[in-house]
Amino acid sequence: MHIKFFIKLIFSTLLVVLFISCDDDSNEIGADIIGNDNFETGTPEFYDLEAITTNTGPVETLDLAVNALGIYKNPVFGTTKASLAVQLVMDGTSINPTFDDALEPEIESVVLTVPYFSTKLSTNTDGESTYRLDSIYGPSNSKIKLKVYESKYYIRDIDPSSPTQDIQRYYSNQNDAFDLVKGVQLNVAEDVSQNDEFVFSASEIVQPGIPTDEIPKPADVRSGPGIKLDLDINFFKSKIFDADTEKLLNNNVFKEYFRGLYFQVESSGADDGNLAMLNIKDGKITIRYKQFKTAPTDEVPVPGIEYKTFVLNMKGKSVGFFQNETAAPVDPDRLVLRGGEGAMAVVDLFGPDADNNGIADKLEELRANKWLVNDASLTFFIDNAAMGSTANEPNRIYLYDINNKRHLVDYYSDQNSPSSKPKFSKSVFGGIIKKTNSRGAYYKLNITNHIRGLIQNADSTNVKLGLVVTENIGDFLNKKLKSAIPTYNINEIPSASIVNPLGTILYGSGENVPIDKRIRLKIYFTKPKQN
Repeated sequence: MHIKFFIKLIFSTLLVVLFISCDDDSNEIGADIIGNDNFETGTPEFYDLEAITTNTGPVETLDLAVNALGIYKNPVFGTTKASLAVQLVMDGTSINPTFDDALEPEIESVVLTVPYFSTKLSTNTDGESTYRLDSIYGPSNSKIKLKVYESKYYIRDIDPSSPTQDIQRYYSNQNDAFDLVKGVQLNVAEDVSQNDEFVFSASEIVQPGIPTDEIPKPADVRSGPGIKLDLDINFFKSKIFDADTEKLLNNNVFKEYFRGLYFQVESSGADDGNLAMLNIKDGKITIRYKQFKTAPTDEVPVPGIEYKTFVLNMKGKSVGFFQNETAAPVDPDRLVLRGGEGAMAVVDLFGPDADNNGIADKLEELRANKWLVNDASLTFFIDNAAMGSTANEPNRIYLYDINNKRHLVDYYSDQNSPSSKPKFSKSVFGGIIKKTNSRGAYYKLNITNHIRGLIQNADSTNVKLGLVVTENIGDFLNKKLKSAIPTYNINEIPSASIVNPLGTILYGSGENVPIDKRIRLKIYFTKPKQN
């Protein structure tokens, strides 16, 4: 009994000694790092980089998420005209219609509508609502000439010259090709607000309801503000009601027969003009007509009347066109970013490679140091003097991997995506404008994980980065450039940049830029303390 007790006592004592020994070792090891304070974090390190503006030239504009229409006169970037073409397709309930001459169909109205992006502010007791327009650029209520033509240019699905049957691409400078074959003008109402003195109005659209036997005098139908144009009734009678039935059999045939609409804009002469961003695929043409319920006879010469609609929507393919007054200047002291057929910047981190081994000298030095990256960022300061009186500034800029045409790892690691404010998603990754006294001050982008990967992984490539304005940080699609930029091997650009009509001027990386405004890579490290 006593022997067992002593064996247990000895075993327990050994365990305690071993634990204390291990604990001492642990404390001694920890003391090398913490107790003696041999590592430190402190002031950031700054690294020079290279950045330059490059103009994109014509860009692919087939089926953009939103389309620009109008004239925008920018005091810095000059005037931009934006027009577009869109295919029409028959609404599902309107395919293969029957227009019976015996019922004497008669068109009452042909109305084109395209909603604006807007926010409802209030509704009174009469049901009348007021709205605030979004994505309209230029002086309020400024007039333009708006002309809507029948388009006779067929927008193909497949490129006939491609042996691999690639999709047919269309570009921002193909306006002349569509203009040369346009048909008759369709918005020829006497009301000049529908053509020669058109305004992007915040007024709600009000249209009469469709009478029925049960409701012979229906209430007006109200909807948010948008383009509302009365189109030529005689044209649509001939094109739709008098068409051979096989032309309206299905949309494949119809798109060849009625190739769509071509929207053209011109200066009104007196006003600067306005430009609107539209989701053209929400647009439609509604033909309202009446006809007898049954064919007239001697016994019933005037049968009852019924009211019907035939709807064409704009969900076919669309092509946008841009006409810019000036191109962006190329200057290392300033970076010019501009949407549409615009300009971008190319950023090369860590500077020169003096020994020509394919790795920037500064990056080689950082890899050898083996310091821990705590935070890394790029801040792009806005040149307010160069921007002058420009009221509209891009809400966001976007940095991406040019070589591989994809997001940076910091984009993917940022899970901040509030559904209520999609334009402010990925706020940790950043790029959102920061303002002082209502003017843009700077844009900041967090690239910690990108820099950490470059330094820690010797096989990581220091890719060139593209910098563009963006309309939607969640849009990950790219569009082709009509002509590649050979210097940087760029043949695509983010489509979210194309649909943003705005531009900004940033301080660059040149020696003439004040040091506190110059683009530099800013990194916080944890590194051994210098004794």
